[in-house]
Amino acid sequence: MNSEALSALIAKSPSLKASKAKLEAMEPGAYVVHRSWGFGQIKKYDEAAQKLIIDFKGKKSHPMDPAFCIGTMDVLSPKDLRVRKETDTKAIEALIADNPAQLVVDALQAYPNNAATAIEIELMLAEVLGEERFKKWWSGAKKAVAKDPRISVPAKKTECYILRETPVSAEDEILEQFLSTRSARRRIKLAEDLMAAGVHKEAKADLSQVLQGLAEVVRDSNQLDAAERLYGAAVRDDLARALGQEAAFEPAQGAIIANIRDLPGIAEKIPVQFQSRFLELIHATHPVESSDILFSLLKVSQGKFTTECINFLIEQGHAEELAKTLRRWQTEQNLRAPVLLWIVKNRHSKKFAKLLNDLISPRLLGAIFFAIDYEALQTSSARRIPLADILSEDTDLISDLLSTADPETARDLANALMLNQGFEELTKKSLLARFIKIFPTIQSLVAAEAEGREEQLLVSRGSYDRKREEYETIVSKKIPENSKAIAAAREHGDLRENSEFKMAKQDQSVLMAQKAQLERDLARARVTDFKDASTDQVGVGTVVDVRNATSGTSTTYTILGAWDGDPDRHIISYKTALGAALLGRKAGDAVRVKTGAAEEEYSVVKIARFADQAG
Repeated sequence: MNSEALSALIAKSPSLKASKAKLEAMEPGAYVVHRSWGFGQIKKYDEAAQKLIIDFKGKKSHPMDPAFCIGTMDVLSPKDLRVRKETDTKAIEALIADNPAQLVVDALQAYPNNAATAIEIELMLAEVLGEERFKKWWSGAKKAVAKDPRISVPAKKTECYILRETPVSAEDEILEQFLSTRSARRRIKLAEDLMAAGVHKEAKADLSQVLQGLAEVVRDSNQLDAAERLYGAAVRDDLARALGQEAAFEPAQGAIIANIRDLPGIAEKIPVQFQSRFLELIHATHPVESSDILFSLLKVSQGKFTTECINFLIEQGHAEELAKTLRRWQTEQNLRAPVLLWIVKNRHSKKFAKLLNDLISPRLLGAIFFAIDYEALQTSSARRIPLADILSEDTDLISDLLSTADPETARDLANALMLNQGFEELTKKSLLARFIKIFPTIQSLVAAEAEGREEQLLVSRGSYDRKREEYETIVSKKIPENSKAIAAAREHGDLRENSEFKMAKQDQSVLMAQKAQLERDLARARVTDFKDASTDQVGVGTVVDVRNATSGTSTTYTILGAWDGDPDRHIISYKTALGAALLGRKAGDAVRVKTGAAEEEYSVVKIARFADQAG
């Protein structure tokens, strides 16, 4: 914008005089970033219309009022990486490929005081490289940046990358941070970073000081739990070996895991990268009992630790025992969600095909439904259930599990799906369609379910209040927060390529579906105190003693409302397969219940009222 045009603009709006410097920078050829339109270039100034003509991505020759742009658009420095990507593409691409640390140095030089938060730097680089390319590139580039003595790397995303006036090596910076912090957890992490940077001969004296400090926090700190202390001891011992020091430190790693009862809690918290070493340590510390310990840990394992346990057991020659144990857990209905998830993910693996072949059956699908329902009952939040996700996403899974099913078994499993509280209604319909494709007669079950959809649900006051609270949280907190996120994301520019906007809209769809389902459930709910229950026959609100006809074992079940299930306490909903089968039965009656492919026969021994016992 030339001086004459600027003077005319200020004469028209005198308040713009305070922004004269910014208006002067809005000259043809300058690159800009607009709050809504994103990156662009000023092509010319239309003096007649008093409008800037700007080319934005997907919007060429876009006229904009300079006065409006003052608060919504920034003119970029020629040093800005986004500008250099346009004016010197080859040089920027060379830095991306060969010198990522220099690229970050160049990025910092465009910021005031040569400093920018990690969030700002990552957003800048994502714009230069493109979102998808950036994610893969940045994971490796960060390592090069961390080693560059010119750059101070922040511990948190809200803190700043700083271009130093005097270069400092990464090792010296980590050492300085180690000596200045009193946090035991931070010292363990910094010692680990020093090990990753490499142990150089000239740094051994300083690292001996680190080893001494690390040994002290592992031995004396009350900030650490058992898992953190064990990991700290492992880092300590690794550093000692790297320094050629074989002194016996206390506590030894074996001493920390000496008590077998502590192992599940430690396994739950240890870092992923330490899991395989943890299993090796158990084997070395408890050689006689290690097999039993590992199977116990596998039973309650989660995430990657499940895979680590299975691989370790196979490596130790326990493959046959593992196969038998998994089949036994399936029969006993003791297969938990993480192990089930591992089984279905690995069912086609050549490595595990023989191990898993006998497990891929209708009974496994029944166990999966039980695990999903159980997890849904344990949490009232909107947290996703991985096992439910893979059942929906893996389009071959249901057909694989039903390959040996008869029509009656498939119908029972379809019914279990319809009663399952771990799926949204639309997902249930999608999964039922896969059942119907294999067993068309199940269509009648779907029709019957639709006719009875509006039946009332008997629920306890406590479970009703929990559902109501979940509904209020979604309506008064989560949906408004999501609306703000959508509004904020909308400001980031082109909605077609705005990943934040798309994610926020996806979250909106999930929240609206949850809100609608809860509204339907709450509308059908009838709160009861179960005092109307009779001991003449099994009903909602009764306590039933049943005997298994096969094993002869007796179990007491309390049958309560639709949302009251608590399997650990033998409280079951009247909507479950067992609960529904027992309703209306009298003492002495026999009842058969199908769970998956298995069928169990029970006899009703005694009936009591829950209200009498609760009172």
